[in-house]
Amino acid sequence: MDAIELLHSRVSCPLLDAPGPTEKQMETLFQAALRAPDHGAIRPWRFLTVSGEGREALGRLFVKAALDDNPQLSDERQHKMRSMPLRAPLVIVVIAAVKEHAKVPAVEQEISAGCAAQNIILAAHAMELGAMWRTGDMAYHPVVKEGLGIGESESIIGYLYLGTPKKLRKAPQHNLADYVTEWTGR
Repeated sequence: MDAIELLHSRVSCPLLDAPGPTEKQMETLFQAALRAPDHGAIRPWRFLTVSGEGREALGRLFVKAALDDNPQLSDERQHKMRSMPLRAPLVIVVIAAVKEHAKVPAVEQEISAGCAAQNIILAAHAMELGAMWRTGDMAYHPVVKEGLGIGESESIIGYLYLGTPKKLRKAPQHNLADYVTEWTGR
């Protein structure tokens, strides 16, 4: 698949199954991430991989955070929170590791980490793996951040769920005129 076809055909895959990426595929995914645009070459990102029993531990951490917000959380909601990381055989936590820099503001560093996440997703698609980028409350919750060892100057950009797609969807077509206009200076 050529690069343009890859970009035009990529879709999110919410239904993922085993097997997840091999070690060699994971190396390829992370090499792609490291090619993200990076003003100042400061590499303002890091990644946590969560697989196997680690996914269950992440689910328990999600429940702990949710109970911190609502001690009366229903058993059904606790089960849902606990099951979230089990939706794929591999979860990659993409972290913006913002550094003090005179010429590169925090927002640029966070966007760079987002580009690294996108590169992982594109590389996954190129290798016929499915990927889904998720955030939600558990990406911003202080209990989760502490449990994952997210530093004070860091933030979770997203959870990338990766595995074998259970069902492939066709990329929707969009009308470019809805999104692109020319600015003429007037």
